[in-house]
Amino acid sequence: MNELEDIYKRIEYLRNNGVKMKEIADWIHMAPSVLSALYSSVLPTYLNLQKTKPREEALDEALALVNNVSKKRLLGNLGEMKERLFDLEPNQEANITGNAFLKLLEKEMQESVGEVYNYSGTYLSYSLSSSTDSLKAEPYLICASENNDYVKVGMINAYKSVHWGSGIISNHQNSYLMFNERELPQFALVTIYLQLPHYEFPHMLKGLYLCLDYNHNPIARRIVLVKQSDSTDIDEFLKMEGKLISRSELTKRSIIIIHARKGTISRLVRYPHPNWMNRIWKEKKRC
Repeated sequence: MNELEDIYKRIEYLRNNGVKMKEIADWIHMAPSVLSALYSSVLPTYLNLQKTKPREEALDEALALVNNVSKKRLLGNLGEMKERLFDLEPNQEANITGNAFLKLLEKEMQESVGEVYNYSGTYLSYSLSSSTDSLKAEPYLICASENNDYVKVGMINAYKSVHWGSGIISNHQNSYLMFNERELPQFALVTIYLQLPHYEFPHMLKGLYLCLDYNHNPIARRIVLVKQSDSTDIDEFLKMEGKLISRSELTKRSIIIIHARKGTISRLVRYPHPNWMNRIWKEKKRC
């Protein structure tokens, strides 16, 4: 039973280096539920009890905690289990990158391509400016990349700069648009969290816009993306322009954004009253 401590430490090492319990279980030909019971209950208890009790008694008490581990089978396979565990090595490529989260992002980006058709097109976004008392109107492009390996996102800001990034669509409920809003080699991540409607081909997306202000302070703004076209032509997108709509312009009249499809008004978004805009500006100044 001396192998039990070595087995526990080896499983712990593999787990800490990114190997999943199911992978370990498959490698040593053991049911995942049995391996989980061994690692989480039996072996820790045994190692603790064997400090004060005979090993046989300590193992019996530890096995009594679970009902899916056979003592006879466990002891009969200790040598082979230990040998196979020490033959298993963590993914060296994952160790080099040191970040399994990046692999997850890449996987989610690739899988999102299959869902982007429902949201592809050009949009005009509306959000409050962090540097002026203005409303920003900025074009966006959402589409599959040229090789269909990720969701491509383009943005033309109110100062005419073009930025490119990527998007993730998660469970038909949320989408994340990400891009660098500074010129290289500078980096300033912009993340837009969008709540996706529960119907096909929506004409408006709403969410939060997270970025840095002109003093490099993190800020969050509400943002609305209103669809302008189903076109994903990049040349057509680049002809669009972003702009700032001044506060005085907003208080003089209602701004009505109407998107028509097949002659029917499908979305109507209003910013109708000066008092409403004053409340929004107060909220902005508190952020």
